[in-house]
Amino acid sequence: MAKILAIDDELDMLILIKNILIKGDHIVDIYQTTADIDENSLGKYDLILLDVMMPEVDGISYCKNIRSKVDCPIIFLTAKTMETDIVDGLLSGGDDYITKPFGVGELLARVEAHLRREQREKHSSLNLGNIRFDLSSNQVSVKEEKVHLTKSEYQISELLARRKGQVFSREQIYEMIFGFDGIGDSSAISEHVKNIRAKFQKFGENPIATVWGIGYKWD
Repeated sequence: MAKILAIDDELDMLILIKNILIKGDHIVDIYQTTADIDENSLGKYDLILLDVMMPEVDGISYCKNIRSKVDCPIIFLTAKTMETDIVDGLLSGGDDYITKPFGVGELLARVEAHLRREQREKHSSLNLGNIRFDLSSNQVSVKEEKVHLTKSEYQISELLARRKGQVFSREQIYEMIFGFDGIGDSSAISEHVKNIRAKFQKFGENPIATVWGIGYKWD
């Protein structure tokens, strides 16, 4: 059982989401506007579902505002499929997105996958050249300088680093990270990889290589 926050300006959508997630034995709080939410209480949630297109404060802006205050997965709900929206959402600290309209099974499975990912136990460290993964704290550094990755960026980096040299397709990475096969949009992986590369390049590192026509590997 997890405590989930859902924010969407459409009440019918919120009722649908709540009814779906209750089937998974989750507790769901719903809000039509971010103005009604006490940001000091956000830490009690295990996952946040956040609509992108809302009046007053849009979902991406709200995510940027609260990301430093919450450590749980944030999944965007969007009817928009433009690449710029996906990029903006992921750069703001979002972990994933679901495109409306979505099915009952899709939403429940995606949420469950992120919750399972949160429960994975970590231990020890992984050192690859100048790059060090602290597996207990989910942090990565280059020559002792911290690389500020989002949760999803860290998980992708760790997956590839643990299997250095092995090539993974976008679909394989999505399934292994999010535990969700066949329904999710694997294009999110490409955007995460772009962001990861940009952050490592600031430290003079470029560890993720593209194997054209196949996928990615830790080089």
